[in-house]
Amino acid sequence: MRSVYIFLVSLFVCFSAIAQSGETEERPWLNPLLPIDSRVEMLIEQMSLEEKVSQLGNASPAIERLGIPDYNWWNECLHGVARNGRATVFPQAIGMAATFDAELIEKVGQVVGKEARAKYLIAQQMGNHSQYAGLSFWTPNVNIFRDPRWGRGQETYGEDPFLTSKIGVSYVNGLQGNDDQYLQVAACAKHFAVHSGPEELRHEFDAVCSKQDLYETYLPAFKALVMEANVESVMGAYNRVYGEPACGSDFLLQDILRDSWKFKGHVVSDCGAIEDFYAHHKVAKSPEEAAAWALKSGTDLNCGKVYQSALVKAVNDGLVTEGMVDLRLATLYKTRFKLGFFDPVELNPYNNVSEADVATKENDQLAYEVAAASVVLLKNKNNVLPLNPEIKNLYVVGPNATSSEVLLGNYFGLPPRTTNILDGIVADVSAGTTINYKQGVLMDRPNVNPVDWSTGEASAADACIAVMGISSALEGEEGEAIASPTKGDRLDLSLPQHQLDYLKKIKSQGNNPLIVVLTGGSPFVMPELEEIADAIVFAWYPGQAGGRAVGDILFGKVSPSGKLPITFPKSMDQLPDFGDYSMAGRTYRYMDADPLYPFGYGLTYGQFEVGAVELSKNKVSKSETVVCSAKVTNTSKTASDQVIQMYISGYETKFETPNMSLKGFKRVHLNAGESTTVSFELTPEMRSIYDTKGKLTHPKGKLTVSIAEAAPVKRSEELGVNIQTAELRIK
Repeated sequence: MRSVYIFLVSLFVCFSAIAQSGETEERPWLNPLLPIDSRVEMLIEQMSLEEKVSQLGNASPAIERLGIPDYNWWNECLHGVARNGRATVFPQAIGMAATFDAELIEKVGQVVGKEARAKYLIAQQMGNHSQYAGLSFWTPNVNIFRDPRWGRGQETYGEDPFLTSKIGVSYVNGLQGNDDQYLQVAACAKHFAVHSGPEELRHEFDAVCSKQDLYETYLPAFKALVMEANVESVMGAYNRVYGEPACGSDFLLQDILRDSWKFKGHVVSDCGAIEDFYAHHKVAKSPEEAAAWALKSGTDLNCGKVYQSALVKAVNDGLVTEGMVDLRLATLYKTRFKLGFFDPVELNPYNNVSEADVATKENDQLAYEVAAASVVLLKNKNNVLPLNPEIKNLYVVGPNATSSEVLLGNYFGLPPRTTNILDGIVADVSAGTTINYKQGVLMDRPNVNPVDWSTGEASAADACIAVMGISSALEGEEGEAIASPTKGDRLDLSLPQHQLDYLKKIKSQGNNPLIVVLTGGSPFVMPELEEIADAIVFAWYPGQAGGRAVGDILFGKVSPSGKLPITFPKSMDQLPDFGDYSMAGRTYRYMDADPLYPFGYGLTYGQFEVGAVELSKNKVSKSETVVCSAKVTNTSKTASDQVIQMYISGYETKFETPNMSLKGFKRVHLNAGESTTVSFELTPEMRSIYDTKGKLTHPKGKLTVSIAEAAPVKRSEELGVNIQTAELRIK
């Protein structure tokens, strides 16, 4: 109690000093005792039109006479503070989704937010106000990974709106914190909306989808981040939606975002998106028309220069009012005040940080835990894994074994320490093991030198670990994937043919186990690899501690437990046209073809039994919640985590509905022989479904509830996945 008393006394003294200071008399908006709305209004009243407009771009200059420092709104923290020097780098976003662990990802958000705040304070002391050194982060990307060819799919939480919502809400909660007055950082839900490639056309295409697909698939994650996590900002996408640019859509920004969801934060354009109105979409005739259009529709902040170059003239020409400029600017300044930019440092609880909080050993350990939980074991023939650490002769090959780049993905920071996959393997084998490494094959093109000294040695070893796959040089954002001939998209999902040929050559020369570790942020079409490999481990882009996590999984220190947040197709023929935004035939929810590996799939070293599904009620009214439970037992001798998932299917409606939909997931840890009961609430809201006109309905009739270890598709049964079902009747 004494410490609380001292804190309150200190706070009172601080407030008293502020209230009596001459500065707050001259600049009352600096008085933290006043409501934010009043402070913002007083500040804006002092600005000229030119000054107001100058503050509506991502690079907002200082207004010294008003005590406003310059600020750049553009900052990134997709899986750690990005593009801003030293920081902890966690697994890429798609890897975080593969953990199916919302609580763990909230911890990641807390660490990233804390590091961001510490780095910001240090940068301020240095006078560094540059891009990427601020506190408004354009993260997370909650677009649905509807097509596995999209190069930026690695930035998302996968193909399912429920999983995306849960992981996204947790990350935002961790980033922004839970203080009643201040934000730790400001997060951003992007790219709103219906945006997932092709990258080559992102500045000009019109995303046309049914209202059912819009509300059932493309919007739920954005809605969850706004209504459950109070995300501070939303970023408008480049593309058009139903003919209107997303950053100029009254339907998206007013009807849905602000009127229906009651969003109170600010909207930022994607970078250059307002320029696209006239330069690429050709729907506006001039920069002035584009600027006025975006501002009136609800875009507060322009990442780009159109507002700053054209809005003053647009106001003077009568295209938009100065009152609308004031309204948008007020929304932006509320965010700046909530971040504490105009208050004494000691008032903000998130400022109790220092350089000692950045890239710590504890944060490295969390990065390891997330990586270990994200790695997916896709195949394990005859339980070849885990390997014995005292294996006599081990051979490691592959272009990604020693690569730090494949740890990082895209939108990354620079960690002070990394453990590549070869390092992780070497650390886990006995000092008496003969272990050798040769790259053997290039990542993105066939070898130039025809001499092959590696495949014979690899096939002769007691086991060969081949670290293959791709990096962000081959997939990613337009302009960033420098080795991609298709601007970052993967129009062919196959493992590079020369890599596959190299692996086939190793396998043809011997019968010893071939363990393939794959890196990447999207699925591979790989039926041939599935045939020849004894084990397949999918590592994603696993972050700074990824090599340690992979090594510990290969040698049994940790049981793999990651699950696929996206379907792996068997062939490219299973995919609809990339540019078609209809969900028909896409993702496990609408796909009729049998995949190679289903959504939610991933093996462990344990063996689990899922008991019969028990419902708290077999018949419920449309307004009642039902509890769905199943007993889960680890029947093996190996302790392991397992992710238990709940799906619903079989709606009795006159309109098409998803084949099945994820409605719950829980990660459980069970020791050998241990059991637990896993329970899920199935609420009326979770059972509701949108019809073809985008109207929310509450169907009556039968509904199948499945509790399983992966999506309950035919392929899951073939792979030996435990699936239990029960019938629920809705009156």
